[in-house]
Amino acid sequence: MTTTPRTWVVGEVVSAALLNAEIRDQFNSFFGAWTSYTPTWQAEGGAAPTLGNGTIVGKYLKIGRTVDWVIQLNWGSTTVAGGGGGSENWMFGLPAVPATGFTYRIVKADAFDVSAGMHYSGGAIYNNGSGGVVKTFVSDRADNAGIWDSTLPFTFAAGDILYASGRYEAAS
Repeated sequence: MTTTPRTWVVGEVVSAALLNAEIRDQFNSFFGAWTSYTPTWQAEGGAAPTLGNGTIVGKYLKIGRTVDWVIQLNWGSTTVAGGGGGSENWMFGLPAVPATGFTYRIVKADAFDVSAGMHYSGGAIYNNGSGGVVKTFVSDRADNAGIWDSTLPFTFAAGDILYASGRYEAAS
């Protein structure tokens, strides 16, 4: 998909191939499948987390310069939170480099404590200064406020899930 429409010239012969490229293919990109990617997972303020036998997957849909994305981290029995006893400030890589301009953007986050049957909602921010990563997950609950890490909103264990999604403008 191109982000700049074709400049047509007077007297130009319009072919099926040109129409397909300029109209059909552009239109179809709005209904295309999301693209999979593997987000990076790192932390500020301590040792890096280790995925172990957990999984992390991401998907995104880019239309023009608008990127919608989702990330899901499934905690495994050998997954290690990293850091040094909390305050890790986890960061997850985005699928495309964000545009400069707005420093912070809002992200929706959910954490599922499977063994306790609990769900926690939160938010996060990401900024260009951190190289296009989601960082600083925070709880929406007053009884569990603070930056999410290995012990907040709960101590992550095998089977637990961290899910995040957002939208931003890409650099190109």
